Amino acid sequence: MVQYTLAQSPEVILSVPGKDSAKAREKAMDQLIDLMDAGKLDTDLADGFSAQQLIEVKEPDSSTTTSDEDAVIQAVQLLNQLATLKLKVQESRAEALKVREQIDLLFSDKDVSEDEIASIKDGFKALKNFAQSNLRYREAKSQAEEARQILDEALKV
Repeated sequence: MVQYTLAQSPEVILSVPGKDSAKAREKAMDQLIDLMDAGKLDTDLADGFSAQQLIEVKEPDSSTTTSDEDAVIQAVQLLNQLATLKLKVQESRAEALKVREQIDLLFSDKDVSEDEIASIKDGFKALKNFAQSNLRYREAKSQAEEARQILDEALKV
C-alpha cells in the first residue's frame, strides 16, 4: 500500500494498493479528482497539477536504513525528476520558440491572416506547457545541486 498527500493539503491522504509507480499515482489522482468533485477538498489546485506533484507518505521504517541511505534515495529521486523535466523542456522548446516568433506578428503593423491567428492561438498551449516545464526544471535544478553533492559524498571510496 502506498500513500500520497498534497503539499497544499497535507492532511489529505490518498491510499492506493501497490508500490509507488506511475499507475499508482494516476489512481491517486483519480481519488483526488473524486474528492474535488464531491466538494470534500478545500484546496484550489492551480492548472497543471500532475500526478508527479503528489508527495509519497512514507511510514517510519524500523529497519536498518540509515538517514544517510534515506538521503541518497531522496537524492536519486530528485535527480530522476530533474531528468524527466529536462526531457520535457527539450521536447517542447522548438515548438514554443516557433510560437514565440509568431507572437511578434501580433505587435507588427503588418496584416495577419485568420490562418496565422489560428496558428498562434493553437500554439499558446505549447508555449504555456514549455514555460511551465521550464520553470519547474529551473526549480528542480537548484534543488538537485544538493542531491548531486549527497551522491558524490556517498560514492567516495
